[in-house]
Amino acid sequence: MVFSDKTLVCRDCGGEFVFTAGEQEFYAEKGFENEPSRCPECRRSRRQQNNSRARAPRERKMYEVVCDQCGQMTSVPFQPNGSRPVYCPDCYRSKRRDSWG
Repeated sequence: MVFSDKTLVCRDCGGEFVFTAGEQEFYAEKGFENEPSRCPECRRSRRQQNNSRARAPRERKMYEVVCDQCGQMTSVPFQPNGSRPVYCPDCYRSKRRDSWG
């Protein structure tokens, strides 16, 4: 298949950019079916935004509960529904040690 340069319009900034024959060939080799919808600058900017968001630590909601083994107050990163026992870290470790021998 013979490719030729195409001029496309960026969906973010509205500017025109060239989708080169080489890029089209690369897309075809990789099996990509859609043409790029963003210019290289907007793609780079979007990638940086996504990377910075991914690196930011997320606040994890913690739930205060009473350990079912020792009665100590502890925090867990899930909301217990009462169907299974909930343990503090120390009791959890001892339970795991006991079950693994």
